[in-house]
Amino acid sequence: MTNPFENPDATYLVLVNAEGQHSLWPSFAEVPAGWTVARDEDTREACLAHVEEHWTDMRPKSLVRAMDEAGFPSAR
Repeated sequence: MTNPFENPDATYLVLVNAEGQHSLWPSFAEVPAGWTVARDEDTREACLAHVEEHWTDMRPKSLVRAMDEAGFPSAR
């Protein structure tokens, strides 16, 4: 059995949660609570490219906000 998260022939979605974290998600699976679709069904390669382009800061939004409030320099 192939891992549904690594099947190069399957179609996927890109999900995003409230912290701005992204996830590659098999299109046949139900979107879990707390996640929204950021890219509709597409190839694995296209979805991975979307994640690489849009998720450039791996820190959760709450950490970015806390660091900004504490006066830490931006990581970008």
